[in-house]
Amino acid sequence: MAGYAEPAEDCVEVHELKYFLALSETLNFTRAAEHCNVSQPALTRAIRSLEDKLGGGPLIHRERGNTHLTELGLMLKPHFEHVLAELDGARNRARDYCKLAGSTLTIGLMCTIGPQRLVDFLAGFASRYPKVTIHLEDGSADRIEQQLLAGALDVALLARPGDLEDRLHGIPLFRERFVVALPPGDRLSQSNAVRMRDLNRYCYLGRANCEYHDYLREARTKLGGIEFERPYTSDRDDWVQSMVMAGLGFTFIPEYAVTMPQIATRPLIEPEVWRTVQFVTVRGRPHSPAVGAFVRAAREQAWEGKVSACAP
Repeated sequence: MAGYAEPAEDCVEVHELKYFLALSETLNFTRAAEHCNVSQPALTRAIRSLEDKLGGGPLIHRERGNTHLTELGLMLKPHFEHVLAELDGARNRARDYCKLAGSTLTIGLMCTIGPQRLVDFLAGFASRYPKVTIHLEDGSADRIEQQLLAGALDVALLARPGDLEDRLHGIPLFRERFVVALPPGDRLSQSNAVRMRDLNRYCYLGRANCEYHDYLREARTKLGGIEFERPYTSDRDDWVQSMVMAGLGFTFIPEYAVTMPQIATRPLIEPEVWRTVQFVTVRGRPHSPAVGAFVRAAREQAWEGKVSACAP
């Protein structure tokens, strides 16, 4: 094993490190070869190859009945152990990643989408993939779209009028109609539905983040002769619903966004207004295993089964 002036250019191979560590533990070529499930000549060649590639001299000093590590072998042994431990760790992380273990799924949720139709789905997904951490990030439709395109979100749940922009791809999940939320006992709550005209001169509580605000205003303008009093506006739906409960006025709200069952809600008619909640990703962006699992689960969910009101 002489001639260690220049290290060979070939890369050190993993099996060479494993053979060396096995030999360093047994200090016996025969037993080390058996442990590694290779022939003794193959193990010997691997040790010599490792020594040649390192170019520092012998790692093993072999004498009759006295095989031992050289000073260089003793020095390098912990480095080789560290390399193999790091490699095993990387391999396990890759395996876990493919199995979704330790993955985080960041979901952008438009703040006007209520929990009613989503909590069961999210609970089912969490039960199916318990090692995926789900982080919900809520915001306005514009903010959620911007974050999704910027890569700050993995996926998004959106429901806004018109088509998505070309860079986004949507999977329709469910439809919901807009209802009129009224104070308990209001005279209009005696009706099965409420026309836009029935609300003339009513106090309107504005939902600042409502993505259908302009759409509803244009619908009212087309009908003509309908005026609302507008004493309050809030960007928080819980505050708007609390003000409805307090008798301060009415609001338009998607039916599954209502979180206070005491509020009287009636379908809005003349005109009817519906929205579609979509599962949105960025076109052409590769899906992580967690995103792929979420897309599959969203497609498999029986969204329409529980609510007959989704029919137009």
